[in-house]
Amino acid sequence: MKFAVQSRNDPQSNELMERAISYLTDFGLEIDEEKPDIVLSIGGDGTLLHAFHRYSHILSDVAFVGIHTGHLGFYADWKPIEIEKLVISIAKSDFKVIDYPLLEVVINYQNSDDNYTYLALNESTVKSPEVTLVMDVELNGRPFERFRGDGLCVSTPSGSTAYNKALGGAILHPSIEAIQVTEMASINNRVFRTVGSSLVLPAHHNCVLKPVKAKDFMVTVDHVQLLHKNVKSIQYKVAKEKVRFARFRAFPFWQRVHDSFIDSDLK
Repeated sequence: MKFAVQSRNDPQSNELMERAISYLTDFGLEIDEEKPDIVLSIGGDGTLLHAFHRYSHILSDVAFVGIHTGHLGFYADWKPIEIEKLVISIAKSDFKVIDYPLLEVVINYQNSDDNYTYLALNESTVKSPEVTLVMDVELNGRPFERFRGDGLCVSTPSGSTAYNKALGGAILHPSIEAIQVTEMASINNRVFRTVGSSLVLPAHHNCVLKPVKAKDFMVTVDHVQLLHKNVKSIQYKVAKEKVRFARFRAFPFWQRVHDSFIDSDLK
């Protein structure tokens, strides 16, 4: 088995990275930064997001596992003191692989057939760089609403506990094949109206955003922020690709929600 390690690059994470590499090579595993079978992310959920985008071109061949060197994460659920136990389980291939849905983002441009396609593990957001965002929202090719406000966030089920939750969106179990569209400070009065609630779209549905006047937008894909000019439309849907995680033990999703947001002894 081949492996790679992604570190947050703080002293504790780097020390754990060196130990993991030493242990795994002692067990006969091969380090391969280009085409690993398993990727250890050491840091936090942000570190795993970086690892995901680093290997997004080989998602069908690689599985991820996270060690948190801070607070418990939704993706990084192993503690530093458990590294030897984790390494032994990896060496014995004592794990199963589960997969979670991803978000596909396709940006089309005015007067061009070119487009950019991205994959998001957590979410994608759209904002206007200077003024209120004004977008026509289409669901499955039909006009739904004209949104006015700070922006829109489209999240995956596994990302529903991140920015989406901060915006008041629902928490979705990551086994659900869906995406969620959540508003950022929408303008609602006697003249302008939006639905005002998050929308959960199943895998066979899509959401398309079309500019009304302005054509330039700030688009985020997880931690990456990009300025796109002369935008014609932005399409969101559940991606065909999936992210794969190596699971070594039971850790129910709702227990993670409880430990992260309600009560936790893990510091």
